[in-house]
Amino acid sequence: MSAVHAMAAGLPDAVSASQQAFRAVMDALARPGQIRVIGPALPDVVLGGASARLLLSLCDEETPVWWQDADARLQSWLQFHTGARVTQRPNDASFAVLSLLDEAPALADFALGSSESPEFSTTLFVELPALHGGPELEWRGPGIEDVQRVGLMGVPSWFWSQWQANHAAFPRAVDIVFTCGDRVMGLPRTTRVRRLEGV
Repeated sequence: MSAVHAMAAGLPDAVSASQQAFRAVMDALARPGQIRVIGPALPDVVLGGASARLLLSLCDEETPVWWQDADARLQSWLQFHTGARVTQRPNDASFAVLSLLDEAPALADFALGSSESPEFSTTLFVELPALHGGPELEWRGPGIEDVQRVGLMGVPSWFWSQWQANHAAFPRAVDIVFTCGDRVMGLPRTTRVRRLEGV
């Protein structure tokens, strides 16, 4: 048995913690650009608390996961607790775990769903160094009153051109959950993002 199986447990009080994580991420996606708290890091799991808790709460044997960092210990840990299998193909993934957008596949390489079944798309969990302090952007769309200003740290400027194409493909598109430590911020496919002058 690997060290991660021996040492890294799943969620404490799994039912309550899963419900709390699910409600928080749904609220984050319903209110784009607003930060919500999921929960602290789990002992001996080398993921931020938000990412780890969301994966444990949302994954099961029918949700293949694509990992940018193919850490066998993490993959085994998630499979042990949820049954989620690993996929090597981004466009087969229900969920994708990313930490370096500079080296990630293009958004169009993930599953986009179809016009008839847009829910069969990939949700990306992107761990960032901070959910504030980066170049400021304007987000608009459902769940936002007028405009939400957001400054994510660690997102390359060219990424937002990909996001514009993703948004334009609606209803076929990916959704993104940005995470940092115990917090999350949702970016659903319905959100328009405008870079401010000089960004």
